[in-house]
Amino acid sequence: MLLAVMRGAVVFAGQLLPLLHFPLEFDYLDATRYGKATRGGELDWRVDVPAGVKDRIVLIVDDILDEGHTLDAIRNRLLDAGARRVLIAVFADKDLGKAKPVTADFIGTPLPNRYVFGFGMDVQGLWRNLPAVYALRHDEQA
Repeated sequence: MLLAVMRGAVVFAGQLLPLLHFPLEFDYLDATRYGKATRGGELDWRVDVPAGVKDRIVLIVDDILDEGHTLDAIRNRLLDAGARRVLIAVFADKDLGKAKPVTADFIGTPLPNRYVFGFGMDVQGLWRNLPAVYALRHDEQA
């Protein structure tokens, strides 16, 4: 089972799915710590883990592994729901220079510690539709 983390993973998942040459079930969940902010806060579960994960291998697909709190919570929720194994694929892994509570099994690209947007990632709810990745200037990263 492949689960995309909405909304950021929509572009990455859309490009990844045609490259996977085996039968899989596709679904999604929606959990965020950012909303329209540029700093993480409390985790907001908009759409919870779908039914049917018990005894399954689940691949979580997300846009970016930033601090790791959201992906760690998602992974734990899936394991609590009975998933046999949980793997994580991210388009980007941000280098924070410190340990994170979770690591990705598959990483598209490493990124420096900047606030990035485009290719599914947003800035204040906008610009997910950009075809490339952009970073805010350091003075814009409040």
